[in-house]
Amino acid sequence: MHSKGGAWYNLCMEKSPKRPYSVSEISALVRNCLEERFGIVEVEGEITDFRGANGAGHFYFSLKDSQSRIAAVLFAGRAFAVRAKVENGRKVRVRGRLTAYGGTSRYQIIVESMADTGVGDLAAQFEELKRRLSAEGLFDDSRKRPLPVLPRHVGVVTSPTGSVIRDFVNVLTRRFPNIDILVAPARVQGAGAAGEIAAGVRLLNDVGTPAGGPLSRLPRRDVIVVMRGGGSMEELWCFNEEAVARAIAASAIPIVSGVGHQTDFTIADFVADMRAPTPSAAAELIVRPKSDFLHELESLSSDMESFLAARIEFARSRLAAARSNRVFSEPSHLTEHFMQRVDGLARSLETSLSNAVRDSRDRISSAEKSLAVRRASFLPEMRSRLDGAAVRMGHSVRARLSDRRAALAALSRQLSALSPLGVLERGYSITVLESGHALRDPSEVRPGDRLETRLARGGKVLSVVDGAPHPRRQPRQPAPAQDQLELW
Repeated sequence: MHSKGGAWYNLCMEKSPKRPYSVSEISALVRNCLEERFGIVEVEGEITDFRGANGAGHFYFSLKDSQSRIAAVLFAGRAFAVRAKVENGRKVRVRGRLTAYGGTSRYQIIVESMADTGVGDLAAQFEELKRRLSAEGLFDDSRKRPLPVLPRHVGVVTSPTGSVIRDFVNVLTRRFPNIDILVAPARVQGAGAAGEIAAGVRLLNDVGTPAGGPLSRLPRRDVIVVMRGGGSMEELWCFNEEAVARAIAASAIPIVSGVGHQTDFTIADFVADMRAPTPSAAAELIVRPKSDFLHELESLSSDMESFLAARIEFARSRLAAARSNRVFSEPSHLTEHFMQRVDGLARSLETSLSNAVRDSRDRISSAEKSLAVRRASFLPEMRSRLDGAAVRMGHSVRARLSDRRAALAALSRQLSALSPLGVLERGYSITVLESGHALRDPSEVRPGDRLETRLARGGKVLSVVDGAPHPRRQPRQPAPAQDQLELW
């Protein structure tokens, strides 16, 4: 399959070439080696270092696993046919041609197709922490604080070496040279970087306070910037760790996050009070150019001068008008005018009082006449009404008495009909015991009991029960003699 006569084979297989190679020859030979040896390959990995399509529509990114990474390029002509989402943290399977780019002597894979296989480990960790901190409210706009209009003392948490801090200081001092900058050195990549960044945030919060120790004599910071330059997701990962997010959330001083490039987003960006797309942009967000403040001061000064000049001119015109008034040139003119007004008011008051008294007298006289007329006609009318009422009352009393008499007579007749005396008048009598109890049953008497029989004419008949036993208590006896019956 492979020709052993080619220069690329000599490069790969010979230990000591016969002549020196140029750089371009080496680069071409390496490319030919890769393309001939591997050709079309399939690679699975996680997308990283993706910055978006360039101006021509090409996609440049890297594929990585836990130990290595390989550069990849997806040209615009193939990009429209790729349905997988190209973004950092996505796990994909790509099919393409393995080659080397001569300009940088870097091997890469030219992607022809791509399939999405899920989310990478770092992306999953990022989403899980983002979801948890968002649920706690650390990303809420309500807790975001505005930046001071003109901060005089700025704190920065970043690496003290490199171009990032120099660019930031240059931009900031160029916009406002008088700003005081204090840097809290911290690693911004690798193991332990997150702890140093969080410690730097806490340290700058202590500056100017008793807790700051030697730094307590320095002015307190007005704003803090956490920043670093661009990089891959792995390189920026320390800004995605919970320790940094908690330190930013606990800061008593507003914090600006300026991490990476425009397309980079970290957890620190969501927690900070303001996100800047780059460190240089963070410097521009912190303070406006000094010339803007000077122009505003000049404008305010001009407005104040115009306002004061207008007020002074208005006061002068009022003073001139007052001076020309006759009140000051002829003081007696004003007093005479008011004296005339007082006289006129006094006359008006006197006339009003006189008219009021006259009207009151007329109303009183009219009322007296009306009362006399009403009294002359009212008394006879009332007498007539009283006489009529007396007559009607007499008729009513007599009628009521007649009704009561008739009712009393009816009741008397009913009482007579129900009276025991009335019963006696019809031929009946009443026999009572000595106790006064009316006798109703022969069993109620004993031999020797005294009985009293009452008649209608008021007379009484006394009798004594003989010794014969009662029929209900003694055996039946022969009929009594006639004289015995009379004793009963």
